[in-house]
Formats: sequence, structure tokens, C-alpha cells
Amino acid sequence: MEKSPDLERLQFLKKDYSQGFIADCGIEATTYQRGYLESRLKISTRHRQQDNYIHAGILAAMSDHTAGYAAYSLVAEEMRILTVEFKINILQPAYGHTLICKSRIIREGGQILIGESEVFDQRNDEEVLVSKALVTLMAVHQSKIKPVPIS
Repeated sequence: MEKSPDLERLQFLKKDYSQGFIADCGIEATTYQRGYLESRLKISTRHRQQDNYIHAGILAAMSDHTAGYAAYSLVAEEMRILTVEFKINILQPAYGHTLICKSRIIREGGQILIGESEVFDQRNDEEVLVSKALVTLMAVHQSKIKPVPIS
């Protein structure tokens, strides 16, 4: 039987999820399970592009970051997750009031993990699938991560 991450770890990861660029965007983690994470973004004018659709960069950032934190629930605390590659297909324009990203790890390896992220656009009373991403992630021991000075 697989070991479930403890509640304290899940609470830490959920809080840790929204910082830096992701916090600036307003994206928040909502549901956390082992190898699975959902995030949500209430859309404002700053998330839209020139034709009033939600910017593809928001869909990509949500897909990548949410898959990364789904992977965090599968590795030891001293490990960090870095994205190696991701591909996103925009299936149709997003223009609703809220985005929901559902990410799950579909391959759990020793160092390489593969995640799948689906982003849904809430429009009135329906959720429409607007993008699907495949994210390749790498687990790296924290001792191998070199801090970058902020200028």
C-alpha cells in the first residue's frame, strides 16, 4: 500500500504553492492529494489579452506550476522539483470568470516524473476544457540547487 503524505506536508505544499510570480498572478492551490493538485484563478482584466481572451501565458503558467507541486507530494522533503520540458495544447480560447487547473502525475520515476494538466474555463454554469499540457519534471536534491542572488 502506498504511503500517503502527511497532513502537515500537504498543508506546507499548499501554502508554498502561491509565492512569487504565481502569487502575483493570483493562482491558488485548492485541492491537494498524493500526486494530484487543483489550482484556481479568479480572472481579472490583467489576465486578458488584446481580444479579451485569457492570455495563453496564464494557461501555461498554471499548467506547469500545478503539475510541479503535484510532483512535490511524491518526493522526500529534501528534494526540489524542476521543470525539464512541457508542451501545451490550447484547445479553445478561455474567456470566463475563473480557471481551474487539475494536474496529476501519470509517471512516477526515481528522478523523472511526468505530469498531465488540464485547465478548465468556468463560463456561467459550465466548465469547459480549454487546454491540456504534458509536463516533464525532475526531482533534484536541495544540496544540488545553487541559490541565485536577487539584485
